[in-house]
Amino acid sequence: MFQFIRSWLRQRIIKRSTITDAQWSDTFAVLPLLAGLTDEEKHELRELAIVFLHDKVFEGAHGFVVTQEMAMIIALQACLPILKLGLDGYDGWTAVIVYPAGFAPKRTVTDEYGVVHHVQSSLAGESWDRGPVILAWDETEHAGVIDGHNLVIHEFVHKLDMTNGVANGYPRLHANMDPGEWVEAFSKGFEDFQHHCGRGKKMHIDCYGASSPAEFFAVLSEVFFERPAILQQQYGAIYDLMRQYYRQDSLQRLPGVRAWRGEYEKTEE
Repeated sequence: MFQFIRSWLRQRIIKRSTITDAQWSDTFAVLPLLAGLTDEEKHELRELAIVFLHDKVFEGAHGFVVTQEMAMIIALQACLPILKLGLDGYDGWTAVIVYPAGFAPKRTVTDEYGVVHHVQSSLAGESWDRGPVILAWDETEHAGVIDGHNLVIHEFVHKLDMTNGVANGYPRLHANMDPGEWVEAFSKGFEDFQHHCGRGKKMHIDCYGASSPAEFFAVLSEVFFERPAILQQQYGAIYDLMRQYYRQDSLQRLPGVRAWRGEYEKTEE
């Protein structure tokens, strides 16, 4: 009964949306990442984005004004990973905070010896447990250009990762997926990725993913949705697991994706 009511409420939100077809078409047009979706998938993504925009509050930091067009650009990309999963993975929080550019929060960190340090690091995005997603607009505006990097996908994948408790590269899996297979593939992949990045190998994947299992999952998710041929060639087992988890086969969808295969050459020791 609860699920029926929730579905009814979401359909009501969709029907009452004041965003026009022309506005949605214009927003899809500035996101090449979405060009390979079928008409049915675009319809599903649009409906998810409408409910997402209704459920979340967009706030500009430091006086920055987040326009409806900006919010739509973010919403469509944020909803791509959950296209076949639904909005439940984004429950439990409400705010999307947008900075005009990178930000540098001040934090207090205690090291392993109990010494307290005050640090300030420059960031383009953050995703807080049960808190907001924070994005820099200058890194978000053109995130969907299919270059293998996507700040919006990266930060919202962290939210999916947190559905299993903490962000550690192990989201809540579907009942038909084998947790042991996931752990083995990602553990081996992470170790291999750290090794290659540590030796300065050209991976065509951002070595920021080598900093932790959570970042590895988020960075590889960016590649899964934007440059899947690279991920399939380098970490085929992980590509297959992501295909099962996201219930999408991005390699079959993106226009011209097979032509990118020649850009990647597997490095050998």
